[in-house]
Amino acid sequence: MTRPGKPAVVRFYFDADVLGLAKVLVQVRPDVTYPGDPGGTLHRRTRPPCPITSTDVKDDVWIAQVASLGWLIITRDSRIASKRAELAAVRDSGARMVALSGPETVGTWSQLEVLCCQRRAIERQFEEPGPFIYSATRTALGAVSLN
Repeated sequence: MTRPGKPAVVRFYFDADVLGLAKVLVQVRPDVTYPGDPGGTLHRRTRPPCPITSTDVKDDVWIAQVASLGWLIITRDSRIASKRAELAAVRDSGARMVALSGPETVGTWSQLEVLCCQRRAIERQFEEPGPFIYSATRTALGAVSLN
């Protein structure tokens, strides 16, 4: 008989545009979720199903919901600074977001490389209050203006 796991503390929400990366990471980290995640147990920690059940949820809705849960958002968007509605959603909800950007973020393997290169810097951002957006490349993590 398998013992039920203790509850996992989810800290990172991976947006629909990095779904492949999220599905890899939930196999090695119990603190990650993504839209449509059915939940699971890893290292005796049970992650609940994600409250965002579909990849079709509008940005302003899921950003506010994820921010209210205190999760750090990981997304892929090389033009994040030019998307006014998304910037407003982050600003208005107090969200914390890291956007994997640049040409090296096409495909799961390359996204994983950027994430691994910036892992410690991204994890430090979890402790920072929002709202903010950082742009992450393999070699840098820089703030994006919310104005």
